[in-house]
Amino acid sequence: MEKNVEISLLLQTYGKLLTKTQYDFLDDYYNSDLSLSEIAENRELTRQAARDNIKKGENKLFEYEEKLGLMQKTLKQEKKIAQILSEITTIQSKYTDEQIAEMLEHIKNELNCVV
Repeated sequence: MEKNVEISLLLQTYGKLLTKTQYDFLDDYYNSDLSLSEIAENRELTRQAARDNIKKGENKLFEYEEKLGLMQKTLKQEKKIAQILSEITTIQSKYTDEQIAEMLEHIKNELNCVV
């Protein structure tokens, strides 16, 4: 996964655990696509200070993900759900009643694992 996308997802997942300042720096940089210079100018800081704040926030996000793993769990669930939806589409177009019953049982088991 591209780093910018990963950090944006981590920010959505763990952003409330950061300080408001850390969140704002990361949000400006990754979601609002402001440059370090623009962030520094808006906050009357040096470019280096803006970069340092962003790096500290990034490190916190990666630390939270390493300890809690919520983003990876969410991505796995989304992948499972996509797989289940694909199976349902296949069932609707190809199979007999008996085959459908077997596949629906499999889908039920898969969904129980996700929940």
